[in-house]
Amino acid sequence: MGQLIKLQDYISRYELDIYHYPTQYVRLKKQQWNKWKNAYYDGTLESHFQYDKNELPDWHENEEKTTLFNRFKKFFKRNDKETMDHEYVQDSPQHDDEGIDLDVRIPLLPSNIEELKISFLNQLFRFQLKWASSTLREKSFVDQKYYWDEKLRFFLQRFPDTFLILYHPVFLLKNAPVEVEVIVLSPTDAWCISFLEAEEDAAFIGSNEKFWIRRHHKHSEKKFLSPLISLNRMEKIVSKLFSLYEVSLPVKKVILCRNGYIDYPTQPFDVQILDKRSFPGWFERMRKLSSPLKHQQLKGAEVLLDYCQTTSVKRLDWGDEDAVETID
Repeated sequence: MGQLIKLQDYISRYELDIYHYPTQYVRLKKQQWNKWKNAYYDGTLESHFQYDKNELPDWHENEEKTTLFNRFKKFFKRNDKETMDHEYVQDSPQHDDEGIDLDVRIPLLPSNIEELKISFLNQLFRFQLKWASSTLREKSFVDQKYYWDEKLRFFLQRFPDTFLILYHPVFLLKNAPVEVEVIVLSPTDAWCISFLEAEEDAAFIGSNEKFWIRRHHKHSEKKFLSPLISLNRMEKIVSKLFSLYEVSLPVKKVILCRNGYIDYPTQPFDVQILDKRSFPGWFERMRKLSSPLKHQQLKGAEVLLDYCQTTSVKRLDWGDEDAVETID
């Protein structure tokens, strides 16, 4: 499960110590998953459900069990064993973990291990949003749209634990805020990703001009702004900061279209086009990357976070920590 280290301009726990929290998260996640998985196979799972209806998370209120799981079954139909069982060892500074333990609460009794896995991943997704929008003393108010953002779930729930995600971060450069799309820091590369998706099987005609063309058999032809404009800006920011602070992590540019096709005869050599034909192979290679967290990866994340803007932060009163640390 990829780690969300920055969301928009929200305050992030990872900003405090990028060398500690990624490894701590994986350790806590592994502990919790082993607890629930062992309880399932030992036949003691039901004893872990000690919460009444009023204590259940707000995202499933007034929903039937079948509705909840059917909503995500299609998205998680592939085997996620690598994601759940991925392990790595990384040295990190010792911190006081009091008050920041990951205590996953499964809201509904699953009928099989796959339902348990889906429910567990959904709870981790909410926990990630908390870590990406709060510290022990401050918090940002998360727009509810992110709880149902399919692209954000895609990165957090389908990639390895060692992938660090900046989702629509806002960089503050020369006192001017600049919002970009998605930056993924893997142990070996920094990926600047621009999404280009519309209707299923839509075709995008790329060119070196300012505008591209979108075609679909049910809709009229439409012009739109070239994704290369924002993608090149994003890559320029990342590359400049990496060069300034001597981060030796290759920066790659990707235009990603998972449900359609991109035809770009004059494609630049430094841009990868991933559409419905080439995306599955790239995705599997990324998921199978077993390398542990790397120093240059964490250094690169630290540099990027230092230049990210953080606004709209509320200072918490003493005693409010529980609201931040627990999963609703």
